[in-house]
Amino acid sequence: MKNLCVLAAVALVAAQAAAASDAVIGEEALHTSPNGLAERCVRIAPIPGGDYSKDDAEQEEAYCAIDFYAADIALCPKTWSTSPGMMVYDISSGPYANDRAGFQRNACPEGKSAKDLAADDLAKFKVTMNQSGTSGTFSQSSLLYYHYSRYFDMAVMVPVAVWRSMDSRAHLDEVANRGLAISGHTGRMNHEGWRHLVAADENPAGYKPTDELFTADRKQIYGVLLDSPGHRYGSEINGTRKSGWGKGQNLDFQQTPAFLALRSSLPLEQAIAEGLAEGRKDSTIRKDLGDDVPPQQMAYWMRELTEIVLLDFIFSQQDRVGNIDFTPYYYWVEDGKAKHKKAKHHAPADGTVPADALLLRRTNLNDNDAGGRVQYANFAKTTEMLEKLRHFDGGVYRRLIALDADLQAQGPVYRWTADSLGLESGQIEQIVRNTALAAGILRASCERGDLIFDLNPRHFLETGDSGAEDVPCDGS
Repeated sequence: MKNLCVLAAVALVAAQAAAASDAVIGEEALHTSPNGLAERCVRIAPIPGGDYSKDDAEQEEAYCAIDFYAADIALCPKTWSTSPGMMVYDISSGPYANDRAGFQRNACPEGKSAKDLAADDLAKFKVTMNQSGTSGTFSQSSLLYYHYSRYFDMAVMVPVAVWRSMDSRAHLDEVANRGLAISGHTGRMNHEGWRHLVAADENPAGYKPTDELFTADRKQIYGVLLDSPGHRYGSEINGTRKSGWGKGQNLDFQQTPAFLALRSSLPLEQAIAEGLAEGRKDSTIRKDLGDDVPPQQMAYWMRELTEIVLLDFIFSQQDRVGNIDFTPYYYWVEDGKAKHKKAKHHAPADGTVPADALLLRRTNLNDNDAGGRVQYANFAKTTEMLEKLRHFDGGVYRRLIALDADLQAQGPVYRWTADSLGLESGQIEQIVRNTALAAGILRASCERGDLIFDLNPRHFLETGDSGAEDVPCDGS
């Protein structure tokens, strides 16, 4: 459950002049609503120094090609989980082929099962929602996670996200009213979210701060398009959560095997063994973890968790624990190089991978919509997650030190952050401040000799050696 937020109107981005929160910068695609409004899809300009793949570019382009009102596209309210959203389905084939009205009338009430009646689920449209009784969501947060993860060249898989606006009257008629009706039978917080969205679509001025949800002309709402692939981890990564929401479950999270290994000052292989042994002392974790966890799996988990903690610290993420997913892959070594192939969940090998291939779970960081706002609780900070790390990746460390220098000097990454995402000045200042704190914490650990730069899981898979490297604490 996400923290309830008490909102107040705050100053808009003011690096040069005040700008509304829809003042995003990037490559635009335009679509026309039934009411004749020009809806924008924006592929945010790449973050300076970011490492984007060909797949990233193709996914951004595919999202911005979606016409919400095409005959072979159907829109359904997301009425599960805690926050409202809109699912975008391809209905070019299937029982409702090109029958948009029929799908939205008959399939949408099926909730998650609606995707089984579509050719494909194309994307999820998530908007900001922080009103009373709802869970905290902030659409720009997903953009921050996507682009900053590419700046750090992270191993954890963070989904592509693009900025998108939508005619608020069309959203009301096609999605919000239906979401309010259907969610009455689902979760309370989700239902409250739809109640507030209906009210906002009908009267934009009633939603405060209005700029966080509506375009400057108040005719459209805006959010992000993204996808959330993968399966939910159990307690082996998400923790037992037995101590309840908030600080307690974030401390539970630090008792998982991979996090315990990260807290060990022993060399990598010994830290892995220690983390597994200590983590298995909890019966719930022992059951979810299973009997056979190869050290290569732990090496990937350790690297991915450090990246999650770093991003969550920088962006003040308040709702991470319980929301970490995975995708299974087969890994093997061929001619000294690691190879991999995506696997089907709970399915045996298909015969196209070596018999001795390792089935490893790679982490998806999907649920990134509760960061970025100053009002959110920063549990990575308050539970001192960074201070407890004894293992880290040298490349990520160097980029963190460089990022801190850039933000302090208001360099290219600072200007991109201030100009590209429609953030408010307080939100930008928080990123600058948290990055400086993160860099300071890890640099202090480095200078004490407490940080081992050995989290290169690919090298570990290929050679069996941790590949620990000497990294100057100044990041040079």
